[in-house]
Amino acid sequence: MSAALRKTLRTLAVVLFWLLIWQLAAALVGQELLLPSPLRVARELLRLAGGAEFWLTVAQSIRRVLTGIASAVLLGILLALLTHKSALLRALLSPVMTLVKSTPVASFIILALVWLGRDVVPPVIAALMVLPVVWANVSQGLDGIDPQLLELAQVFRLPRGRVFRRITLPSVLPHLRAALCSALGLGWKAGVAAEILTVPARSIGKRIYEAKIYLETTELFAWTAAVVLLSLVIERLLLRLVGRIGKKGGAHA
Repeated sequence: MSAALRKTLRTLAVVLFWLLIWQLAAALVGQELLLPSPLRVARELLRLAGGAEFWLTVAQSIRRVLTGIASAVLLGILLALLTHKSALLRALLSPVMTLVKSTPVASFIILALVWLGRDVVPPVIAALMVLPVVWANVSQGLDGIDPQLLELAQVFRLPRGRVFRRITLPSVLPHLRAALCSALGLGWKAGVAAEILTVPARSIGKRIYEAKIYLETTELFAWTAAVVLLSLVIERLLLRLVGRIGKKGGAHA
């Protein structure tokens, strides 16, 4: 049995274990209003997924949150490059990043709702959560570049593009991948939380809020399950994309 298959079977066993615990807890509670069973939630999720409105809502939420995440990744890389070159700029920016990481998400959501339109808040919040993580990790990758390799490249007058592909990219990509692993789930959850508080039209957050208001507990769990599953899928796809970029960079070096 291969290591990959063993890992997959172990993951499935863990998931089944916690689903069984959930099922037992639901049976002990005996009230769907308080805790629906996993089978009931799965049926509700399938029912929702059978309608076009579900996918339109999911697409809108993904668009909002991924816009914020993509903006934060690009801005984080740019700021890391700038602060790598300027110690003064890093000293000025570090307290701001620390403040962003330390401030509760709800505070940012409320402030953004005062200053911005409700449709703009989710991508802004997602970006705020992702930006410090990307900046810190990419900065660490840039700081870890061997200066002797850079000196050697300068001696041999290697083109900047080749230096980037052969030296900079291999050093930064593992840190960027780690940043995405940490930040994607955080940005997605923060974006959906912002939707719950701002209830923009056609959003997952609005559907969760309405399910809570009308005590539709099973639907609330179903939408929550959708958020978790979407988070896993998006993270897997983006990490695979980063991995392909790394392989292409190495192949063309």
